[in-house]
Amino acid sequence: MWIFGYGSLIWNPGFSYHDRRVARLDNWVRRFWQGSTDHRGVPGRPGRVVTLISELAGDCWGVAYNCEKSGSQRVMEKLDLREKGGYHRESVKLNFIDGSTTEGLVYVAGPDNSDYLGPADEADIVTQIILAQGPSGSNRAYLRNLANSLRSLSVSDPHVFSIESKVLAKISTQ
Repeated sequence: MWIFGYGSLIWNPGFSYHDRRVARLDNWVRRFWQGSTDHRGVPGRPGRVVTLISELAGDCWGVAYNCEKSGSQRVMEKLDLREKGGYHRESVKLNFIDGSTTEGLVYVAGPDNSDYLGPADEADIVTQIILAQGPSGSNRAYLRNLANSLRSLSVSDPHVFSIESKVLAKISTQ
């Protein structure tokens, strides 16, 4: 069983795995459109975390984890609890750097959940990220960890890096 991580699962999977590989999903893009009231924000003051948005010519790079079959039920239980804030599982085709592919699972939060925030002006996203704090830490730390993890994978994500740049610019003037 393969699990695809494109947000905090990249740097903090929180489960045991047999193999870890850089992977790509076609026709999806990563966006800060999901509210977080259980990790990077609180009810009434949600943080913004990433979800996947279907986009025909898009791609999203991240990390795929191969979980041993014997422990896959335990992994799914842990992830279902961790991703309970609006995410659901989807089956996807994972594309590896060597050209091979396999089926995997990914957690996606769509507009049908109560924590979905959707698109917003980047200035509004930046302000929300700067101010949000939750049980798992600051929303700024989430953004920093995500951007640094993508750089360590040699992955470019214009949306994430634009938000990061604007957050850094805004906090340097405060």
